[in-house]
Amino acid sequence: MVAVELSDGVGVPEPLGVMPARHGVNVAVWSAHAEAILFCLFDATGETELRRIRLCGRTGDVHHGHIDGVVPDARYGLRAEGPWQPKTGHRFNVAKLLVDPYALALDRPFDLEPPLFDLRRDGLTERDGVDSAGFVPKAIVTAPIAPPAARKAPVSLDGEIIYELHVRGFTRLNPALPTGVRGTFAGLAHPASVAHLKSLGVTMVEIMPAAAWLDERHLGPLGLTNYWGYNPITYCAPDPRLAPGGFAEIGAAVDALHASGIKVILDVVYNHSGESDHLGPTVAYRGLDNASYYRLVPEDRRFYVNDAGCGNVLAAEHPHVVRLILDSLRTWAATGLDGFRFDLASTLARRADGFDAAAPILAAIDQDPVLRHLVMIAEPWDIGMGGYQLGSFPGRWGEWNDRYRDTLRRFFRGEGGLVGELATRIAGSADIFAGRHRPLSAGVNFVTAHDGFTLADLVSYERKANAANGEDNRDGTDANHSWNNGVEGPSDDPAIRSRRAADMRALLAALLFSRGTPMLSMGDEIGRSQQGNNNAYAQDAPLAWLDWAAADRGLLAFTARAVALRRDHPALHDSRLLTGAPRDGLEAPDVAWFGADGQPLEGEGWSSPDSKVLVAVFAGRRDGVAERLCLVLKGGEGDAAVTLPPAQRGWRTLLDSRDPDADGTEAPSTIPIAGRATILLTE
Repeated sequence: MVAVELSDGVGVPEPLGVMPARHGVNVAVWSAHAEAILFCLFDATGETELRRIRLCGRTGDVHHGHIDGVVPDARYGLRAEGPWQPKTGHRFNVAKLLVDPYALALDRPFDLEPPLFDLRRDGLTERDGVDSAGFVPKAIVTAPIAPPAARKAPVSLDGEIIYELHVRGFTRLNPALPTGVRGTFAGLAHPASVAHLKSLGVTMVEIMPAAAWLDERHLGPLGLTNYWGYNPITYCAPDPRLAPGGFAEIGAAVDALHASGIKVILDVVYNHSGESDHLGPTVAYRGLDNASYYRLVPEDRRFYVNDAGCGNVLAAEHPHVVRLILDSLRTWAATGLDGFRFDLASTLARRADGFDAAAPILAAIDQDPVLRHLVMIAEPWDIGMGGYQLGSFPGRWGEWNDRYRDTLRRFFRGEGGLVGELATRIAGSADIFAGRHRPLSAGVNFVTAHDGFTLADLVSYERKANAANGEDNRDGTDANHSWNNGVEGPSDDPAIRSRRAADMRALLAALLFSRGTPMLSMGDEIGRSQQGNNNAYAQDAPLAWLDWAAADRGLLAFTARAVALRRDHPALHDSRLLTGAPRDGLEAPDVAWFGADGQPLEGEGWSSPDSKVLVAVFAGRRDGVAERLCLVLKGGEGDAAVTLPPAQRGWRTLLDSRDPDADGTEAPSTIPIAGRATILLTE
């Protein structure tokens, strides 16, 4: 047992964390209920505990001390002394080494092992005395990251096209990358990675979580690991598997993307931590101050509120948790990031009586001098009380729009009675966003995302196929609104493969020609499949990685053309509310809606169960010249004859999902359409 010493000086309470100071380090750790905080110094391997030092200063709830002789790159951890009273929410256990919440770097990834658990499985009252130090990553003493230059103007979503990717999955199998950088941010920074994104034409990359995470405890016995990273522990430190070079490596990737005109936002997870439920491991917050960091069940504080469905929920209304979130966001922003997407964001804004758009963390972000200039996107739901909050977030936030996703899927699958709903989604979901004076770009439209079927699987499977996840196919949603074109799963039938390819093109084009901010999911542009697995969070394997060798180059070229058309024609991406009346000095209305017969939609035509066609004519200006664009959407497998609306000079095809090579051909007044289709024409 390592003897306990006293720190060499009382130190100072700011900044929080372990920071290089004169002749050593200053250590400052927040805990309202700990009786003492111990700083544990390890050797260069991180295996041997050399010193255990009690911080001798305390200011309010911050324990602090100065320790001589600790140099940059030293390995360390924390321990907390305090009461073991699970029923009152306190689970202090000095046998458990804890990771500093303000650590900026770790010496290894997390690995879930039995010594990490602070209680025995046969009860909630007996504290486990096994020392966990040999199984916990050690924090590395690191100087704070210098922030980038102040932004001259806020970043917005106007005109952006988002591409969601997983750093490891995007780079792991790319043969154009050196072996040593595959699976990392250095691989994302490689010219071959950037070139793909640049050629596709996307303007913003949304990177899935990169903060160091811990596996869920049921995965190990199944021979699986967490791949996505939505189970974080250290909000201020990147996972060494994704960024072995730390924040410098991440900053270099951001710089490389910026150099090609591509912005970068990061998916962050503050709704819960990887410490899970009352039977989970103790590696950080639970051991430092369980009763403050987490929302506990009032009737029995041994247990955790579980609004995120992951075992626990951070107490985002607590002043210190608000500060931790803000400090970690600013830490990541210092790499040059342009914004953040918040996983299950409704959790962060929940009060005792429900969701509050002025909740402490949302208000604090909106007032922060750094963060208020960056893009903020909410995933506006969770499983808690009043958890579905699409449209409720603050005015400058963007939000994932699942109503767009479900409407497009259902319409193209062939459901009737959706023409009115589809028109609302194609027009930018003004019913959700415009009432609070938000631009249409606030709605982030998507057909697929990391969670759910890939685009190729959406048109190839009617049922999820998640057996590889080891949960007897119980995990993952059953509400996929998908179709298989006659055969479930892979098919060698040329006709089926052709229909599936056409369906993917139709969905991609419809997404890119809708008002709002479109988001593409990694690999959809090249036909990536997960073999029907719609919940591949635990598949760190080729199943979930991007298979560059199997890329559908034709689909890639088609998607790039659709992206270019969206960017080149303001009528397709204008963030202003569509009115159905002329504006900008034009004679034609900004939008007019028609049915398959070429007549304006009205009355029952908006909700007819037999209607599977929607035609929209958008008017706008391109380079100062008036133009009209005609968008034809056809859902379902049947045939239809679509009569185009009147045009003085006729219509010319810009893009046709049925024929990816069609470009510039004059369209007949009536177009016969078999199956699903998206067609864009110009007058």
